[in-house]
Amino acid sequence: MRDLLTVAHILGRLLTVFSFTYLVPIASALYFRDGTLQVFAVSLLACALSGLLLERITRRYQRELKARDGFMLVVMAWTLIAAIAAVPLMLHKLGTGQGPMSFTDSFFETMSGLTTTGATVIVGLDNLAPSINLWRHTISWLGGMGIIVLAVAILPLLGVGGMQLLRAEVPGPIKDSRLTARISDTAIILWTVYLGLTLACILALRGVGMGWFDAICHAFSALSLCGFSSRDDSVGAFDSQAIEAVLIFFMIVAALNFATHYTVWRTRSLVAYWRDTEARAMLLLLTLSTLGCTTYLWVMQTYRDFLTALRHVAFNLVSIATDCGFVSVDYERWPIFVPLWMLFLSSVTASSGSTGGGIKMIRTLVLVRQSSRELTRLLHKSLVAPLTIGRIPIPNGVVFSILGFVFLYYMSVLVMTFLLVFGGLDFISAFTAVIACINNAGPGLGKVGPATNYQGLTDYETWVLSFTMLLGRLEVFSLLVLFTPEFWRK
Repeated sequence: MRDLLTVAHILGRLLTVFSFTYLVPIASALYFRDGTLQVFAVSLLACALSGLLLERITRRYQRELKARDGFMLVVMAWTLIAAIAAVPLMLHKLGTGQGPMSFTDSFFETMSGLTTTGATVIVGLDNLAPSINLWRHTISWLGGMGIIVLAVAILPLLGVGGMQLLRAEVPGPIKDSRLTARISDTAIILWTVYLGLTLACILALRGVGMGWFDAICHAFSALSLCGFSSRDDSVGAFDSQAIEAVLIFFMIVAALNFATHYTVWRTRSLVAYWRDTEARAMLLLLTLSTLGCTTYLWVMQTYRDFLTALRHVAFNLVSIATDCGFVSVDYERWPIFVPLWMLFLSSVTASSGSTGGGIKMIRTLVLVRQSSRELTRLLHKSLVAPLTIGRIPIPNGVVFSILGFVFLYYMSVLVMTFLLVFGGLDFISAFTAVIACINNAGPGLGKVGPATNYQGLTDYETWVLSFTMLLGRLEVFSLLVLFTPEFWRK
């Protein structure tokens, strides 16, 4: 019980810090005069007062966080912040003939943003109040690097340690490596790189003809790999090859390890990208997949012009593979092989330490090398062959951990798919929705395809997928560990 109260104390501080993010849509409401000022003002007060009250009530339980506290706080923070971020959507009428969103749909929308999934239940984005649209993209941008990582840079000033939070929140090998001696400095560096790339993306999109508001929204989505758009037709609404090219570049950048970006900036050399084994594998996989799928569609005469096929395949394949989720055409009309291959890529393409989801490229490489090593051992029983990635030896303990993660990942896909099928959803829609949500990739196929969204799902299906998004964003272990008896034993 005391552990829960300690976590609640830190959670109160997080809510207080998070309340300042409402200043972004408040400024937007003042600029656009779109009638949302009162909605966001009330939401800010509710969030700030809740945080301050929770912090005050639990103040005497303040202490340094233990490892289990970090996992508990991360899960509770993402859940509670998604709930508090849903308040503006529940208070604001979306448009003519539409009332405020239900809590179920609002929570799904904000959880989708915070987990950078990009799945939406809103129809009529083109006519949505600009401040509401900006709020969706703001929470997705914050979720990209992780609200907890931002808190790690702030909470040490309040006397709260941050290592446990970062280990529970940040995906991949970066959990156990620091860019600097102090974890708060590491978090600040990551956010500085993230902010710099976001500003560069905004300016690049504006430079190729996108308006300032759309540029800000789509830059937030591109760098967070969320896929939220300010248009119902997503990037297809602009029908611009230049815009698509800019977004392809920044989606790939966001799918690379941000520690590598920092190294490149610090050394003023691009050599770090070449030395990054994940980066080389990711770029090779994207290149071969794009050329292969383009050729396939051209041969199947889906597009008569090879260059037209290349344009649409390159954008949509990179978008789904990197777990962003922008779309430019209804690729569900393509031969089924290509959309399914794109969803498969969403499971393995993104690098560790990026804003992408899925298994991550580093785990994929380790599994490939381990499989090769086992095949070799069948022929040479006494062979001693250490597993290495980029000349770095991988301990057997790490290999076993990855095997456990992948098993839980695929079992989660299986269980969540069965839960949706049990609720009456057809298999293609259920399976692809789970793949898209656990990889935080956005659109699936069928009822949740690129030409539609998640609005047609029942409340039961919506809650199952909300849990799936959180499961994927926290990389399975951080969430499922809370359901083990050992976690709650003293």
